[in-house]
Amino acid sequence: MWDVGFFKLFQKEYKNSLEAYAAANLGIVEPLLPTATQTKAAKARMTLLVLPLASTPMTLSHIVDLNSNFDTTGDTATQQREIAAFLAQTSHETTGGWATAPDGPYAWGYCFLREQGNPPDYCVQDAQWPCAPGQKYYGRGPIQISYNYNYGPAGSAIGVDLLNNPDLVATDPVISFKTAIWFWMTPQSPKPSCHDVIDGSWTPSAADQSAGRFPGYGVITNIINGGLECGHGSDARVQDRIGFYQRYCQIIGVSPGDNLDCGNQVPFGSGLLVDTM
Repeated sequence: MWDVGFFKLFQKEYKNSLEAYAAANLGIVEPLLPTATQTKAAKARMTLLVLPLASTPMTLSHIVDLNSNFDTTGDTATQQREIAAFLAQTSHETTGGWATAPDGPYAWGYCFLREQGNPPDYCVQDAQWPCAPGQKYYGRGPIQISYNYNYGPAGSAIGVDLLNNPDLVATDPVISFKTAIWFWMTPQSPKPSCHDVIDGSWTPSAADQSAGRFPGYGVITNIINGGLECGHGSDARVQDRIGFYQRYCQIIGVSPGDNLDCGNQVPFGSGLLVDTM
């Protein structure tokens, strides 16, 4: 289900962003999705570019072996919600959409490999995960992982030296998605993992309940970027995350569940991803 469904979802939902990526990075200006008049060469290029993070074909089976529990726990609806939540959060992190974008702002996830603008080095003193000379640890990949103390443990978990080679997160599609799934599956106290929240494994403590943190998509946003986005009422970034999630749930055909917002939740504080995204 994962391989075929995910592949088709990208083909359907990211036509515009795939074409924009191809035009900007590869000089390809013809449509990437198959048409009756399209050449075999163009169709082949489309196949290679279905994931805009790579120029090599891949399937999710290459990625999810990092943790066999990803999208495999709970009933069918729970698994579908996990797919929708993962795609929604990563789409927001890599969005190239705007309010009046063709097909709407939520059709424009997965547009950027790297953090935009002029990001800093994101290097801080850390005895366990020291920065490598000349390397920068700004946001890369689907989850826009940042800081040396995130690149270090992520690389250790997947068997790659990301402290010395952080740009592998932007240039190798399997490594790129493995870092995102590593983050998704890894708790860091007091934060649960995103996976445990979406599959119902997480039970909020008394402290969580008093902080307004109850099971639902909003807690995942709090895990990822709560320090900047949660706890102060409506926030446009949170609404963007919700918009992506509702769109994916609609496409997949599953209810999004309750507690989508984090406006009334007290942030967890710093954790796997420092709140800078």
